[in-house]
Amino acid sequence: MHKIGVDLGGTKIEGLCLDDNLQIIQRKRIPTNQQNGYHSIVESILSLTEVLTKDISNYSMGVCTPGAISKKTGLIKNSNTQCLIGMPLKDDLEKSLGKKITMENDANCFAMAEATIGAATDYGVVFGVILGTGVGGGIVIDGKIHRGRTYIAGEWGHHTLHQNGNRCYCGRFGCVETYISGTALEKRWNELTGRTEPLTSIIQNLSSDSAQQWKREFLENFGVGLANVIDILDPDAIVLGGGVSNVDFLYTEGRNAVYGQVFSDLVDTPILKNKLGDSAGVFGAALLS
Repeated sequence: MHKIGVDLGGTKIEGLCLDDNLQIIQRKRIPTNQQNGYHSIVESILSLTEVLTKDISNYSMGVCTPGAISKKTGLIKNSNTQCLIGMPLKDDLEKSLGKKITMENDANCFAMAEATIGAATDYGVVFGVILGTGVGGGIVIDGKIHRGRTYIAGEWGHHTLHQNGNRCYCGRFGCVETYISGTALEKRWNELTGRTEPLTSIIQNLSSDSAQQWKREFLENFGVGLANVIDILDPDAIVLGGGVSNVDFLYTEGRNAVYGQVFSDLVDTPILKNKLGDSAGVFGAALLS
């Protein structure tokens, strides 16, 4: 049976068709165009699926989406693609396709892909971290996604890092996401330097006093945030993904900042860079079935 994976991102929708040996048969990306609203996104996913399944009849399908499906209502919740919130995405796709699909949030799909065919294939308990426009996390235990009682397991991006801190889109204050997401880091850089620059440019020169303060705050927040995860979950490995995962000092100075905050006399949790890049989500979606 072929495996279809669809990764619904904020800017692109990626589709993938794998054969029984997990070899790529077809792959395609299209823009999300979320400004056109929910129904446009549904139609885009359906059109992409039609292209991917044109020459096959027997397939399973998984969809990777920002946010999660509420166990209570069956509707999308906690999504930073806000036109999805409160919408029956899984039901609408199943009705149109005439078949059951599997749907997971992007962090769970990332963790599944990296634990199965990526950087963390040799580890039992894997915490997959998304550091991008937002901050998310997924947990895979012995090859299976751990969703939790209410499907919010791994949502460390909305742990409170600083009481009464930065306001978050979720309506609360001080969330991890408001300090170490790519968006938050660029905003803080602007506050300290008066310059508007992408993260890729910021990390090229961190010699000034303002730059050193920016880096120090980043490392402190990264260290405390992930140390809290280790204290609770104690995973066998942590894999970093998303655009911020390309910051090289996270695997040296960042690792040390984490280790220095963990409640243990022995800290050796591997903090790994992903192997699948921004395609981890679509591979994870295909592997869900």
